[in-house]
Amino acid sequence: MTRGEAWFTHASSFLVGGTGLAFGWMLYFAEPADDFAVVNHPWQPACHSLHILFAPLLVFACGIFWRDHVWKRVKEGFPPRRRSGLVLFALFGVMVASGYFVQTAVGEGWRLAWVWTHGVSSSLWLLGYVVHQFTPRKKRTF
Repeated sequence: MTRGEAWFTHASSFLVGGTGLAFGWMLYFAEPADDFAVVNHPWQPACHSLHILFAPLLVFACGIFWRDHVWKRVKEGFPPRRRSGLVLFALFGVMVASGYFVQTAVGEGWRLAWVWTHGVSSSLWLLGYVVHQFTPRKKRTF
């Protein structure tokens, strides 16, 4: 992975994760200033729009390094240098698919299930991403 690809991945993760966390806080924990307010925070709609706008950047970033950084290690049976990478590998599909299904679910029960799935998988993915960045790499032995 090149330095540019790494920075693009870091930036897109920060943008998507930051807007997602901010939107979740505004939606579930912020108290509306007015009893008749439609949103809990004035920036809530903008934050939601930015989250949806930035999400394809993260999907694109992960697609860029998928073949050389992830799939190569999975396919060739590299001993896992960092288990956090395997966690990210497992959670990414769930996070992306549930984000799509949140937007397309029609029934309230399904929508709520996808919201929870997206929130939990995204939070775990963000945590795993931070751990993955700050966990020291083990030296490969040949």
